[in-house]
Amino acid sequence: MTVHSLEDGRQHVAGYTHTNFEMRRQLLRWMLRVIGMPLLVKIDAVEGLENIPARTSAILMINHIAFIDPIVVLHLLPRNIVPLAKAEVYDYPVVGIFPKIWGVIPVRREEVDRHAIQTCLEVLRAGEIVLVAPEGTRGPALQRGREGVAYLASRSGAPVIPVAIDGTESLPALRYTKRWHEPGAHIRFGRPFCFHDNLKRSKAQTLRQMTDEALYVLAGMLPEHRRGEYADLSKATQETFEWL
Repeated sequence: MTVHSLEDGRQHVAGYTHTNFEMRRQLLRWMLRVIGMPLLVKIDAVEGLENIPARTSAILMINHIAFIDPIVVLHLLPRNIVPLAKAEVYDYPVVGIFPKIWGVIPVRREEVDRHAIQTCLEVLRAGEIVLVAPEGTRGPALQRGREGVAYLASRSGAPVIPVAIDGTESLPALRYTKRWHEPGAHIRFGRPFCFHDNLKRSKAQTLRQMTDEALYVLAGMLPEHRRGEYADLSKATQETFEWL
């Protein structure tokens, strides 16, 4: 794999070129900041942005309540990130053009999407941040997580940053409508952690444990009614990772 250093300290990795996306992402972020978020999304609280690395790679692990969740996180971060999304979003009328412009990584959810995995690893090796919803679908409470986060984190060595999302139901909604009189979104960026180095080539059973331990961290940041499959925090263990 060919790697070249960029002026901002990030790297160009064959298959992913940071500079190909930077200008278009900055334009879309400007549109979100000036037009999209002020008119469509009520944000009440943001915590823990200091946990986001300024330059190095990381994996954002979010719970997924509403369609808007990844967009809200993308808007809040001080640097650009690369979200994963189901491949179908590319086919949505009108709005499907935006993930294409941004360079969102499409995932075929009905199979092990090796191309998406390889793309994620290339993006992480380039020093970027990837956003993953480990449940693989939206819902009001946590569902059993898929092993993708554990696989990507263990293979890349990138830290995982849990991101707890609450209050995004019925968003986006036009400003001054009834929804804006109700509580808005609350986003909390948690403490980063890394899986142990000796787990880089873990088998399925260990990946399952790594995934569940990571999801229990996320569950502990959420209100009780959002914890779902991970409601019993007494079952949480921390055998596969360490805090940073």
